Amino acid sequence: MFAVVRTGGKQYRVATDDKILVEKIDGEAGTNVTLETLMFGDAGAITTGGSVTAEIVAQTKGDKVIIFKKRRRHNYRRKNGHRQQLTVLKITSVG
Repeated sequence: MFAVVRTGGKQYRVATDDKILVEKIDGEAGTNVTLETLMFGDAGAITTGGSVTAEIVAQTKGDKVIIFKKRRRHNYRRKNGHRQQLTVLKITSVG
């Protein structure tokens, strides 16, 4: 059985015991959270409703993204970086 959940403006297809990286969710490691579900599916049958429970495994950061701006012949250079804060979730129950 799988479910489609939405968190952080993105949608994820999950099943029991999956681990996913999502945008930061407040909470400590070991805390259980309930995710917004869009639909469930099982062997060709798709339904709505139900709930998905996940456990926060860790709070981490993603890879660094470098932003570099330059304008030719104007002596203009700007370098900036960004690391997105992420949460690792383990799906404990679907249904």
